[in-house]
Amino acid sequence: MVDASFDATVVGSGPNGLAAAVELARQGRKVLVVEAADRIGGGTRTEELTLPGFLHDVCSAIHPTGIASPYFREIGLEVPWVHPTIPLSHPLDGGRAVALYRSVDETAAQFGDDAGHYRRLMGPLAEAIDDFLGVVLSPLRVLPRHPGAHLRAGIVALPSAAMLVSRFSSDGTRALLAGLAAHSVAAFGALATAGVGVALGAIGHAFGWPLVAGGSERIADALADRITSMGGVIETGRKVTRIEELPGEVFLLDVMPPAARSMAVTRISGAASRRLGAWRPGPGVFKIDYALHAPVPWADPISGQAGTVHVGGSYEEIRNSEAAVIAGKHPERPFVLVAQQSLFDPSRAPEGQHTLWAYCHVPNGSTVDLTPAIEDQIERFPPGFREV
Repeated sequence: MVDASFDATVVGSGPNGLAAAVELARQGRKVLVVEAADRIGGGTRTEELTLPGFLHDVCSAIHPTGIASPYFREIGLEVPWVHPTIPLSHPLDGGRAVALYRSVDETAAQFGDDAGHYRRLMGPLAEAIDDFLGVVLSPLRVLPRHPGAHLRAGIVALPSAAMLVSRFSSDGTRALLAGLAAHSVAAFGALATAGVGVALGAIGHAFGWPLVAGGSERIADALADRITSMGGVIETGRKVTRIEELPGEVFLLDVMPPAARSMAVTRISGAASRRLGAWRPGPGVFKIDYALHAPVPWADPISGQAGTVHVGGSYEEIRNSEAAVIAGKHPERPFVLVAQQSLFDPSRAPEGQHTLWAYCHVPNGSTVDLTPAIEDQIERFPPGFREV
């Protein structure tokens, strides 16, 4: 029997679903959140995946867009952010590395003749970060509230990553921007891939790239606490097949498009059903969680102080790696994203030991074991990695 005491139901307890439930509750709705899994959080979960006492983030690990989230800041969400000494490092061959520091000037100082151009690119965006985020995080169909800001942001964000990087000559600048742009999971010739990289860089300067003390699940916990404090209810272990099973007059489905189409088949138009049916998944990831007996022995002096390390070498290497994935191939030298949470959050591992979180992009549906390729890439920059 459907419980008539709720007037809004959210299906799925990832951070988007939980945030939507918070907003519905703020608007005076009695909210039910339904989750098929036994635990809330979706991509923001933390578990002992390797050995007892080692806490690994299952999916998301580092949260630049979390700390910068206009909505999280609007509602005053209390998350125990932890800021690494250096937000991001990018090792290069020869024992060198460049870094994304909180300071635009300190970052630019690494780049020689590119320094002035980097300052002119990132400085204004970091200083007016809320205006920039208001543009890049807005739905494309929403009319701009600040047309001038949209125009300025579009000039920066719409070009391809290849066009952006072509304006720089230093191998360090080009590599750093390539690593940032690779978060788009798109070919570097695609429009707006520059925007992903520039946005992540500007957020890093303005807010940092923090992890969460105790694990990413603390974000979901904070949202859940807010929901229940306003009278909402969260139910786990319940799989939904049709929204007719659910209470309320408002339904929000924080699920994949095929699942949403199936659940809402009797409530949506034919056009909406066709759009959901036309959705196709993009590339996937191959992720490894490590339990280490010592920190990673990076060859450069920067990476051991960074929460995130982009392991991919030069711009050309990263471009070719991502292009291979988009073409449905597995790169020989994948671009590897590494997080070192335990360096800055001792709760993640037993005393004196550490965790490492690493992944690369792969074609959708891949069944190939990329462990050797990932470890070969990491080993390039801290020889001896496999020994820890």
